[in-house]
Amino acid sequence: MISDGIPAAAPVSRLVDEFHKLPGIGPKTAQRLTYFLVRMPEDQARSLAEAIVAVKDRIILCSRCYNITESDPCLVCNDLARDQTRICVVEEALDVLALERTRTYKGLYHVLHGVISPINGVGPDELQIQPLLGRLRGGDIQEVILATNPNLEGEATSMYIHKLIEPLGMKITRPARGLPVGGDIEYADEVTLSRAMEGRQEF
Repeated sequence: MISDGIPAAAPVSRLVDEFHKLPGIGPKTAQRLTYFLVRMPEDQARSLAEAIVAVKDRIILCSRCYNITESDPCLVCNDLARDQTRICVVEEALDVLALERTRTYKGLYHVLHGVISPINGVGPDELQIQPLLGRLRGGDIQEVILATNPNLEGEATSMYIHKLIEPLGMKITRPARGLPVGGDIEYADEVTLSRAMEGRQEF
Protein backbone atom coordinates (compact mmCIF):
# COMPACT_ATOMS: atom_id res chain seq x y z
CA MET A 1 0.00 0.00 0.00
CA ILE A 2 1.39 3.41 -0.96
CA SER A 3 -0.04 6.63 0.49
CA ASP A 4 0.91 9.92 -1.22
CA GLY A 5 3.90 8.21 -2.86
CA ILE A 6 5.34 7.01 0.47
CA PRO A 7 5.60 3.22 0.93
CA ALA A 8 3.94 2.07 4.17
CA ALA A 9 5.42 -0.53 6.49
CA ALA A 10 4.21 -4.06 5.73
CA PRO A 11 2.04 -4.44 8.90
CA VAL A 12 0.41 -1.07 8.17
CA SER A 13 -0.30 -2.02 4.55
CA ARG A 14 -1.80 -5.32 5.66
CA LEU A 15 -4.10 -3.63 8.19
CA VAL A 16 -5.25 -1.07 5.61
CA ASP A 17 -6.04 -3.93 3.21
CA GLU A 18 -7.97 -5.83 5.91
CA PHE A 19 -10.03 -2.75 6.87
CA HIS A 20 -10.77 -2.14 3.18
CA LYS A 21 -12.43 -5.59 3.02
CA LEU A 22 -15.07 -4.51 5.54
CA PRO A 23 -18.47 -3.34 4.20
CA GLY A 24 -18.74 0.39 3.77
CA ILE A 25 -15.00 1.00 4.30
CA GLY A 26 -13.31 2.71 1.37
CA PRO A 27 -9.55 3.08 0.91
CA LYS A 28 -9.33 6.50 2.60
CA THR A 29 -11.36 5.38 5.61
CA ALA A 30 -9.25 2.22 5.84
CA GLN A 31 -6.13 4.37 5.99
CA ARG A 32 -7.60 6.69 8.63
CA LEU A 33 -8.61 3.75 10.83
CA THR A 34 -5.18 2.17 10.47
CA TYR A 35 -3.25 5.28 11.40
CA PHE A 36 -5.63 5.89 14.31
CA LEU A 37 -4.74 2.43 15.60
CA VAL A 38 -1.03 3.13 15.10
CA ARG A 39 -1.37 6.12 17.47
CA MET A 40 -3.68 4.30 19.91
CA PRO A 41 -2.23 3.32 23.31
CA GLU A 42 -1.04 -0.28 23.28
CA ASP A 43 -3.45 -1.46 25.97
CA GLN A 44 -6.45 -0.15 23.99
CA ALA A 45 -5.19 -1.73 20.77
CA ARG A 46 -4.71 -5.09 22.50
CA SER A 47 -8.18 -4.82 24.06
CA LEU A 48 -9.68 -4.26 20.60
CA ALA A 49 -7.75 -7.21 19.18
CA GLU A 50 -8.87 -9.45 22.05
CA ALA A 51 -12.50 -8.42 21.52
CA ILE A 52 -12.31 -9.40 17.84
CA VAL A 53 -10.75 -12.77 18.70
CA ALA A 54 -13.36 -13.38 21.41
CA VAL A 55 -16.17 -12.82 18.91
CA LYS A 56 -14.71 -15.42 16.58
CA ASP A 57 -13.95 -17.88 19.40
CA ARG A 58 -17.14 -17.62 21.44
CA ILE A 59 -19.98 -16.49 19.17
CA ILE A 60 -22.01 -19.19 17.42
CA LEU A 61 -25.36 -19.40 15.63
CA CYS A 62 -28.40 -20.59 17.55
CA SER A 63 -29.48 -23.95 16.12
CA ARG A 64 -33.15 -22.90 16.26
CA CYS A 65 -33.38 -19.27 15.16
CA TYR A 66 -29.87 -18.73 13.73
CA ASN A 67 -29.31 -15.59 15.76
CA ILE A 68 -25.79 -14.99 17.01
CA THR A 69 -25.29 -16.20 20.59
CA GLU A 70 -22.84 -17.52 23.16
CA SER A 71 -25.15 -20.38 24.15
CA ASP A 72 -27.23 -22.79 22.10
CA PRO A 73 -30.20 -22.41 22.11
CA CYS A 74 -30.02 -18.64 22.51
CA LEU A 75 -31.58 -16.71 25.38
CA VAL A 76 -34.66 -15.76 23.33
CA CYS A 77 -35.38 -19.32 22.22
CA ASN A 78 -34.88 -20.55 25.80
CA ASP A 79 -37.25 -17.95 27.29
CA LEU A 80 -40.54 -19.82 27.81
CA ALA A 81 -42.20 -16.56 28.88
CA ARG A 82 -42.06 -15.37 25.27
CA ASP A 83 -44.95 -15.99 22.88
CA GLN A 84 -44.13 -19.37 21.36
CA THR A 85 -46.82 -19.01 18.66
CA ARG A 86 -45.18 -16.13 16.76
CA ILE A 87 -42.00 -16.00 14.69
CA CYS A 88 -40.59 -12.77 13.30
CA VAL A 89 -38.41 -13.39 10.24
CA VAL A 90 -35.57 -10.88 9.82
CA GLU A 91 -32.61 -10.51 7.49
CA GLU A 92 -29.77 -10.08 9.98
CA ALA A 93 -28.97 -10.48 13.68
CA LEU A 94 -28.76 -6.67 14.01
CA ASP A 95 -32.48 -6.55 13.19
CA VAL A 96 -33.17 -8.69 16.27
CA LEU A 97 -31.32 -6.17 18.42
CA ALA A 98 -33.31 -3.31 16.90
CA LEU A 99 -36.64 -5.04 17.54
CA GLU A 100 -35.66 -6.03 21.07
CA ARG A 101 -34.88 -2.39 21.89
CA THR A 102 -38.53 -1.52 21.24
CA ARG A 103 -39.66 -3.88 24.06
CA THR A 104 -42.96 -4.39 22.22
CA TYR A 105 -42.39 -7.70 20.44
CA LYS A 106 -42.41 -10.72 22.74
CA GLY A 107 -42.36 -13.61 20.25
CA LEU A 108 -39.58 -15.65 18.67
CA TYR A 109 -37.24 -14.83 15.77
CA HIS A 110 -35.71 -16.45 12.72
CA VAL A 111 -32.62 -14.87 11.12
CA LEU A 112 -32.16 -15.46 7.39
CA HIS A 113 -28.60 -14.10 7.21
CA GLY A 114 -29.19 -12.16 4.03
CA VAL A 115 -31.70 -11.68 1.24
CA ILE A 116 -32.24 -13.17 -2.18
CA SER A 117 -30.05 -11.13 -4.53
CA PRO A 118 -29.29 -12.69 -7.93
CA ILE A 119 -27.02 -9.78 -8.85
CA ASN A 120 -24.82 -10.70 -5.87
CA GLY A 121 -25.11 -14.43 -6.48
CA VAL A 122 -27.30 -15.04 -3.41
CA GLY A 123 -30.14 -17.50 -3.95
CA PRO A 124 -32.66 -19.07 -1.56
CA ASP A 125 -30.32 -21.96 -0.78
CA GLU A 126 -27.77 -19.54 0.71
CA LEU A 127 -30.32 -18.32 3.29
CA GLN A 128 -31.78 -20.04 6.35
CA ILE A 129 -35.14 -20.63 4.68
CA GLN A 130 -35.34 -24.41 4.87
CA PRO A 131 -34.72 -24.41 8.66
CA LEU A 132 -37.56 -21.86 8.93
CA LEU A 133 -39.91 -24.18 7.08
CA GLY A 134 -38.87 -27.00 9.40
CA ARG A 135 -39.74 -24.89 12.44
CA LEU A 136 -43.12 -23.96 11.01
CA ARG A 137 -44.05 -27.53 10.12
CA GLY A 138 -42.90 -28.95 13.43
CA GLY A 139 -44.21 -26.38 15.89
CA ASP A 140 -47.36 -24.60 17.05
CA ILE A 141 -46.75 -21.36 15.19
CA GLN A 142 -49.87 -19.30 14.51
CA GLU A 143 -48.33 -16.14 13.02
CA VAL A 144 -45.27 -15.44 10.88
CA ILE A 145 -44.14 -11.80 10.67
CA LEU A 146 -42.06 -11.18 7.54
CA ALA A 147 -39.93 -8.25 8.69
CA THR A 148 -37.43 -7.98 5.86
CA ASN A 149 -36.19 -4.52 4.92
CA PRO A 150 -38.54 -2.46 2.71
CA ASN A 151 -36.28 -2.47 -0.36
CA LEU A 152 -36.25 -4.47 -3.60
CA GLU A 153 -34.28 -7.45 -2.26
CA GLY A 154 -36.19 -7.52 1.02
CA GLU A 155 -39.55 -7.45 -0.74
CA ALA A 156 -38.50 -10.20 -3.16
CA THR A 157 -37.34 -12.37 -0.26
CA SER A 158 -40.61 -11.84 1.63
CA MET A 159 -42.65 -12.73 -1.44
CA TYR A 160 -40.61 -15.91 -1.95
CA ILE A 161 -41.06 -17.02 1.66
CA HIS A 162 -44.74 -16.09 1.61
CA LYS A 163 -45.36 -18.44 -1.32
CA LEU A 164 -43.64 -21.27 0.55
CA ILE A 165 -45.49 -20.89 3.84
CA GLU A 166 -48.92 -19.82 2.61
CA PRO A 167 -50.04 -23.47 2.13
CA LEU A 168 -49.28 -24.14 5.81
CA GLY A 169 -52.37 -22.11 6.72
CA MET A 170 -50.93 -19.80 9.37
CA LYS A 171 -51.39 -16.05 9.61
CA ILE A 172 -48.73 -14.11 7.67
CA THR A 173 -48.17 -10.44 8.45
CA ARG A 174 -45.65 -7.70 7.77
CA PRO A 175 -44.73 -4.52 9.70
CA ALA A 176 -46.86 -1.48 8.87
CA ARG A 177 -45.48 0.94 6.34
CA GLY A 178 -44.21 3.38 8.95
CA LEU A 179 -40.77 2.17 7.87
CA PRO A 180 -39.26 4.26 5.07
CA VAL A 181 -39.00 2.51 1.72
CA GLY A 182 -35.39 1.62 1.07
CA GLY A 183 -34.48 1.84 4.75
CA ASP A 184 -33.01 -0.83 6.99
CA ILE A 185 -34.74 -2.08 10.13
CA GLU A 186 -31.52 -1.90 12.14
CA TYR A 187 -31.35 1.89 11.59
CA ALA A 188 -35.02 2.67 12.35
CA ASP A 189 -35.74 4.59 15.52
CA GLU A 190 -37.50 2.73 18.34
CA VAL A 191 -40.80 4.63 18.11
CA THR A 192 -41.15 4.07 14.35
CA LEU A 193 -40.23 0.41 14.72
CA SER A 194 -42.63 -0.11 17.63
CA ARG A 195 -45.54 1.40 15.70
CA ALA A 196 -44.66 -0.61 12.59
CA MET A 197 -44.75 -3.85 14.59
CA GLU A 198 -47.88 -3.00 16.55
CA GLY A 199 -49.71 -1.97 13.37
CA ARG A 200 -48.56 -4.94 11.30
CA GLN A 201 -50.83 -5.94 8.45
CA GLU A 202 -51.85 -9.13 6.69
CA PHE A 203 -49.37 -9.97 3.98
